Amino acid sequence: MFPINETMGQYSELFMLLAAGTYTVAFIAFAWDLAKSSKMLRAVDQKAAELSAAERSTAESARVAVGAGVGAASGSSDAPRLAGPADRAERPTSSAAGSAADGAGLTADGGMRYGSERRVPARVAVALAVLGAAIHAAGVITRGFGAGRVPWGNMYEFLTTGAFVAVAVFLLVLIRRDLRFLGTFVIGLAIIMLVAASVAFWTPVGHLVPALQSYWLLIHVSIAVLSSALFTLTFAMSALQLVQSHRQKTVAAGGKDKLGFMRLVPNALSLENLSYRINAIAFVGWTFTLMFGAIWAEKAWGRFWGWDTKEVWTFVIWVVYAGYLHARATRGWTGTRAAWLSIVGYLCVVFNFTIVNQFFNGLHSYSGL
Repeated sequence: MFPINETMGQYSELFMLLAAGTYTVAFIAFAWDLAKSSKMLRAVDQKAAELSAAERSTAESARVAVGAGVGAASGSSDAPRLAGPADRAERPTSSAAGSAADGAGLTADGGMRYGSERRVPARVAVALAVLGAAIHAAGVITRGFGAGRVPWGNMYEFLTTGAFVAVAVFLLVLIRRDLRFLGTFVIGLAIIMLVAASVAFWTPVGHLVPALQSYWLLIHVSIAVLSSALFTLTFAMSALQLVQSHRQKTVAAGGKDKLGFMRLVPNALSLENLSYRINAIAFVGWTFTLMFGAIWAEKAWGRFWGWDTKEVWTFVIWVVYAGYLHARATRGWTGTRAAWLSIVGYLCVVFNFTIVNQFFNGLHSYSGL
């Protein structure tokens, strides 16, 4: 066991504070991007409506001047079709004729591919998120050096490391998929985790209890943190899926679109499909978390399973996500039902790493509080 270095621990806390501040600015930039792009799309819709009204007026004049037969040909379906809010929710990068083309490509299409537009606020937000993640990584690393071990031996360290992994996974996925619309939600969750870690769960650097002094800590907890980060992404997508699904139904029924920023988000089906794929990967990771935890328990306490509260809730999370994957793949549980089941699974994850760690006594009570 390496000696404790309190100076490195203090540097770590400073890095965490700087990371939280950088994330806050990135959060504002992501929100600014949503607001600015939504305003632009509303302007495009207004121009499209004016153009459509002008075309109808021209067609009506032509019918009066030429006759019903010629007028019918003039008003045929060959006229340019303008993409309205409902279309944009289904095909966000579809180009419309005339002035509507100015608003095309503001976000990803159904496959969440990048458009060709230059969204300056979004690019600034991503750059700030990268900078924040770099500072955050420095905080996690210096915490590890300060403690002389891997930095996830208590609730403070788990939250700070978990927040970093969530942001890092988000930024890595951005390389292949345009998920900038998730930036506000992912960065917001990271800020909440850092604030909670600093305010409610702060723990000075120190050595681990004997049961945690094992190489299984690195294996078991690292996989748990990565799986939880992926579950965080799918939670955000499932929540947006519910909002987008309600919005699409409202617009399709002729109702007023009150959620302009959701025009930047792909349609509900695209969100659901990607969430399902990521949940499948995270579920595999959580399965290994459960298996390696049992192996570690046998080495530490001489039994694979003891119905400890933490063990039970880890298994509950596994069951919920297994049910989600099974129900969606074989029972046709799609749409809002699948989204709600994914959200329930993430709430179980949050309960497991907050309430269970803090208020339930057991062999896994290592919150450090």
